[in-house]
Amino acid sequence: MKLFLTLFAATFLLLVSGCGNDDTPRGEKNTPGNSAALFFDTLYNEQDLTKASTMATPRMARIMMSYGTSKQFARNLVNLQYDSVVIEVDMTNMSLREQYGETANINLIFTGQFNGNKVDDMRSVKMVRKKGNWYVDKINADPFAR
Repeated sequence: MKLFLTLFAATFLLLVSGCGNDDTPRGEKNTPGNSAALFFDTLYNEQDLTKASTMATPRMARIMMSYGTSKQFARNLVNLQYDSVVIEVDMTNMSLREQYGETANINLIFTGQFNGNKVDDMRSVKMVRKKGNWYVDKINADPFAR
């Protein structure tokens, strides 16, 4: 009976641990692309400006916090608004040496909904590596914006 309970408990724990959240970004955790996608996911989907500012350089974090909320920051500085969004890293321009260098320019593709309309857009960010972690340093200007 004791063996049966132990086997049942082990099976139950195995099944429960397999049920996870699929919303987290996939791939290597400490790459510039994944760090950039996680930054914008925190900003848009979690709407947590404080948590997103920990993924940015101190200069960028000061700018972010001056806007007060994640929606204000996203609307004014990033110039993108979404009710819900899926963020993907554009792999067409990726270079392997960016993952081993100290800086990287990452292109991100945003696909989401705003006021019931589908909105697709793209942004480029400059990432900087400090002490082994990647941080957002600058959101590059959109060359096609007015």
